[in-house]
Amino acid sequence: MPLRRSTVRGREFGDAIRALLRAANLTNRAAAELLGWQEAKVSELVNGKEGVSDVDLAKLLGLLRTPPDEFDHLMALHRETNVRDWLQPTKSGMTDRARTLREHEKIASDITGWSMNVVHGLLQVAEYARHVGEALAKVGKDDLQTYVETRIARQKAVLDGSRTVTIFMHENAIRLPVGGPEVMAEQLHHLLRLSVRPYLVMRLIPTAFGPHAGLAGDFDLLKFKKIPPLVYVESEGANVFLEDQPSVGLYDTVLESLKRTALDEAQSRKLITDIIGEESRHDQLAEE
Repeated sequence: MPLRRSTVRGREFGDAIRALLRAANLTNRAAAELLGWQEAKVSELVNGKEGVSDVDLAKLLGLLRTPPDEFDHLMALHRETNVRDWLQPTKSGMTDRARTLREHEKIASDITGWSMNVVHGLLQVAEYARHVGEALAKVGKDDLQTYVETRIARQKAVLDGSRTVTIFMHENAIRLPVGGPEVMAEQLHHLLRLSVRPYLVMRLIPTAFGPHAGLAGDFDLLKFKKIPPLVYVESEGANVFLEDQPSVGLYDTVLESLKRTALDEAQSRKLITDIIGEESRHDQLAEE
């Protein structure tokens, strides 16, 4: 019985089943014995093989005391684990909209991001992230704290030195006033502190350059050691994971162009330092 193709949905499904088994302190064999199955049947579910029915999955999820929201999520995923590309509507009812991205960032060996209008999410300080979240229609008041906490948790997981991270940002992204002078000063100094980490590359596209390859909008390209790369695009209405390799290749071409256009790391640090100086002089004049 052949394995399903490795997809974003399939990997999330398999990881979730493994996590439930660990939480229940059960091996594949132990779960199978409790259900009166052959061990291979649990392995087929974990590995996304064809031929396992929804009824069998429901039996396993019941044994593992799966919470209702997770039960519904996994039942829906089970029917689509072989489908490439995944559009997750913002109002889809998913309780953890950052889950899929977070799980793939965890196994990525290389992450490259492009942000045109605000500081990239992986580089935002908490107060900056809070003010960005307040401005977004998709983040309600009840979701704001979770939005900030999730963003900071993602940063800690990604910026741990175990992968290469390259972030391209437009100059406008670091000049846009977010949260007032104190928040902006904290954010810009944070960028300078991050810029000296050996596994993090930060490069800016100067406004003076004019039109550039990244005009279509923000995205992240994730590369892995054992599975094909994917692109993550976040919009007001949906999170989108692209796995179709011709489409991924187009985004890779955008990044190659941005590499040729962007200031180098030293020049980017100087631009940030210059902006800090400009803001400091502006504040002094305002006080006089």
